Amino acid sequence: MDRTSPVPLYFQLAQQLESAVENGTLTPGTLLGNEIDLATRLGLSRPTVRQAIQTLVDKGLLVRRRGVGTQVVHSTVRRPLELSSLYDDLDAAGQLPATRVLVNRVEPATGPVAAALRVPEGSEVVYLERLRTAHGEPMAYLRNHLPAGLLGPGGPDTERLETTGLYRMLRSAALTLHSARQAVGARAATAAEAALLDEREGAPLLTMERVTFDDTGRAVEYGSHLYRADRYSFEFQLMVRP
Repeated sequence: MDRTSPVPLYFQLAQQLESAVENGTLTPGTLLGNEIDLATRLGLSRPTVRQAIQTLVDKGLLVRRRGVGTQVVHSTVRRPLELSSLYDDLDAAGQLPATRVLVNRVEPATGPVAAALRVPEGSEVVYLERLRTAHGEPMAYLRNHLPAGLLGPGGPDTERLETTGLYRMLRSAALTLHSARQAVGARAATAAEAALLDEREGAPLLTMERVTFDDTGRAVEYGSHLYRADRYSFEFQLMVRP
């Protein structure tokens, strides 16, 4: 703690605890002990520790459990707006990603899907639905369309989809992912979506639609994804135009 800094001590402590949660030093389920022990150990007043903990409770990173104490719940994934996959981002952050494939089939392309992938309406495309978890907790509901035959005549292997990310599979098929067009938004969860994501019906969800192109300009993936707003955020870097 920097006691000469104008930044309040409770905020400095909250930042250090949040950083420890985000980088995995404090893993989900870790008990922090009671406020008196923490205050004594850190040489801070109990109100300072209480305010720091409350800050992280309000963010959903910690929870107070009667008879147990203050416990780490989870970290929020902050994803930069760049051409990367959720699986790779979670894996790099030590978030223990896992996938359950809900749907893996070939179907006719609807008008919006055909327009996104630049294929004739009604032509065959691969449709995937997956539930992505981190530390065993649902985080995202992923829906993707791919041109038929992109990953071989049989389409993507379900077993492999459950152990790796879609972008890794595309790259292993000698595809060079070059750019994407993406839109981010928000809406309320339907009953079915809430059940999948372990949320309440009407809970806020982040939405993301992305069309990804290879280095020849061909559209190779159209994704329409839903993310739990309490576990996930997008980061933007804004530059001042000269």
